[in-house]
Amino acid sequence: MRLLIINPGSTSTKVALFEGLEQTSAETLRHSNEELAPYPSIADQLDFRADAVKSFLKRNGDPKLSAVMGRGGLLPPMPSGVYEVDEDLKHKLLHPWGQHASNLGGLIAAQIAGERGIKAYIADSVTTDELEPLARYSGTPLIERVSIFHALNQKSIARHAARDLGRSYRDINLIVCHLGGGVSVGAHRRGRVVDVNNALDGEGPIAPERAGTLPLNGLIDLCFSGAYTKPQVKKLLTGGGGFVALFGTNSGTKLEEAAIAGDERAILIEKAFSYTVAKEVGRMAAVLKGDVDAIVITGGLAYSDRICSQIRSKVEAFARVLVYPGEDEMKALAEAGARVLGFTAD
Repeated sequence: MRLLIINPGSTSTKVALFEGLEQTSAETLRHSNEELAPYPSIADQLDFRADAVKSFLKRNGDPKLSAVMGRGGLLPPMPSGVYEVDEDLKHKLLHPWGQHASNLGGLIAAQIAGERGIKAYIADSVTTDELEPLARYSGTPLIERVSIFHALNQKSIARHAARDLGRSYRDINLIVCHLGGGVSVGAHRRGRVVDVNNALDGEGPIAPERAGTLPLNGLIDLCFSGAYTKPQVKKLLTGGGGFVALFGTNSGTKLEEAAIAGDERAILIEKAFSYTVAKEVGRMAAVLKGDVDAIVITGGLAYSDRICSQIRSKVEAFARVLVYPGEDEMKALAEAGARVLGFTAD
């Protein structure tokens, strides 16, 4: 089994070749602002980025491929899983819910796969939606809760945790905490994420770049203060909130270094972050009715022993805590490809 993995970002495209589940080659293809400037929309970048990926393949001997895996983008809500990039999915990727470079992943994969007579797939899009009906309710019929979270990494790490527990992912209940620039905490009930905070909008815990859930009257006053435009308010909540607003950095490492050096504000922010994550874990434990086999911590901030220890001290009464630092989206996509091609079990 040889797979090409494609993961586009705003100014780069990560590519990798896998034989089995072993990565044999990888590269980050950088795209300068000058190179991207001629393209009015992200969709217009398709051929430019596809050509860059094809050049990567040529540099690696133009290998024979079993399939091509692309990162899923902002798609209509759909259950988790691996989806073939057919004409219907291409249309959805070209007309997404929002503009994001990840939508190019499946389109580039389909172009390259089509030229080779093989299939292209995406897996576990950020708009993966397995919410149970009650999880969709807010207190007004004008606003419904939606599922947007780090589905690819959460699902991959949940399967790893299940294997480490000697169980099947479909047979256990987990709470998975992805701690990155955004934070998502999901309740995984027997293979489905039945509730999770909206990590894109900044719902839930404080995060490095997200304000998290805010007092409503304070937010309303902010919106109508006249001091900020609508885009500026959105930036305050997503991108400019959390650590950025509270400490001037989105780096968990810098925050931790300051805390270790004795900076009292850094210590307080670190504790507040861990506190709000632990509170979200408690909410998800209630969703699972206390039947939790393990609490899993993953993402970049999971490298911090201090943060993991602070969260563990508050939640280990619910279930054992497992830590898997970082996120490997390329390998997660390779694992998804291996499942759909029948090389590994779920």
